[in-house]
Amino acid sequence: MASYHVENFGCRATQSDGAAIERQLRERGLGRADGPQSADVVVLNTCTVTASADQDVRAAIRRIHRKNPECKILLTGCYAQRAPEELAALPGVSWVVGNSHKQHVGDVVCGTAGFVPPREISWAESTTIAPMIVGDIFAHTELMAAPVFDGGAEKTRPNLKVQDGCDNRCSFCIIPSVRGASRSLPRGEVLAQVGALVDAGFREVVISGINLGRWGRDCEKPDRFVNLVRAILERTELEKLRISSVEPMDWTEDLIELAAGCQRIAQHAHVPMQSGSDRVLRAMHRKYRPWHYAEKIRRIRDAMPGAAIGADVMVGFPGESEADFQETRRMIEALPLTYLHVFTYSSRPGTRSAAMPNQVPVQVARDRNRILRELAAEKKRGFMESFVGRELPAITLRAGDEESTEALTDNYLKIGLSGRHGANQWVRAAVRQVSGEKLVGSVL
Repeated sequence: MASYHVENFGCRATQSDGAAIERQLRERGLGRADGPQSADVVVLNTCTVTASADQDVRAAIRRIHRKNPECKILLTGCYAQRAPEELAALPGVSWVVGNSHKQHVGDVVCGTAGFVPPREISWAESTTIAPMIVGDIFAHTELMAAPVFDGGAEKTRPNLKVQDGCDNRCSFCIIPSVRGASRSLPRGEVLAQVGALVDAGFREVVISGINLGRWGRDCEKPDRFVNLVRAILERTELEKLRISSVEPMDWTEDLIELAAGCQRIAQHAHVPMQSGSDRVLRAMHRKYRPWHYAEKIRRIRDAMPGAAIGADVMVGFPGESEADFQETRRMIEALPLTYLHVFTYSSRPGTRSAAMPNQVPVQVARDRNRILRELAAEKKRGFMESFVGRELPAITLRAGDEESTEALTDNYLKIGLSGRHGANQWVRAAVRQVSGEKLVGSVL
């Protein structure tokens, strides 16, 4: 039996795509290898959101080709869609399949009889570059969806992608060009998949997407994201639903009220911010202003006093002045955010910002990144300390050892629980103290 290994780079959406690719390969009779060093076929499911993401992929190709020169390497994902010729020319690469046709990865690997690439794609045969199958991503209507799990082999907290692509055109972002237009998994399919996960014994499910709050807008009968959330609660027995990142304008009053009033929805909101400077947000082509964002965060905090509220923030965007950065820093200080994902701007070929003047020096951007990460650590520490002496619901992520079991609270805090407990169990945790990046407590 031929064996495969799938390696994913980047976001949860990419991991979901990778899980669906694994399913394709298993259905065609391939077995999972212990790792790339022993696989007959290695699929690298790539990311291209930053230059360092591209570098990670190229480094992986070199490493795998050096250690397992006989294996065939197939590249798919966002980098493969953006720059197929660049990847096809690298030593060791056997095929390049863009996001436009990743639903055919199993056919390409197995040489399925009757598989003929559509006319609009490039299927290059050459002695110098690998065959490529890449088409118009905006003609792509497929949405590959398979759950991604936490907890390693024990599998907990499945993450289900229900939306892909993006109709926004932020000036710094390459994602629409490599993932295409926003498209939604139909409500019936979402409910069927959530129901199957519940039947399999899972206690918490995370729903995610590239632009999750836009779910339903492209359906034959247009729908709204809040209606999907309601349907999951009403038509499945899921114990806990966690909502992944949702843009500020899509945290509607209906969604906030639903999340605040239902114990089956995790007390957690991730709301991308990017900048606290009005001038920078306009240059980014973001659809909100700083005061809109601040008002939304305060509304979420008022409705959910104990919720984790996180944000994505970018530093070093072209033309970001010291005054712009200080506006961002002050805004973060003033808002009840509990954690940040801080990114340093990375110029992406094909985006509008790549041609903008006044690119910020690398060291300046790195210093700004450090300042915000330090601020985020202070805010997270204060949030964690506010729960010492209190009780929180938490789900165990994996079976513990004799001394401790790792769990995640309803409001998105890691906690070490004394003693051994099984995986995928909801417990009531008494928080005793903060230790480093996590809480420490015991099961009541």
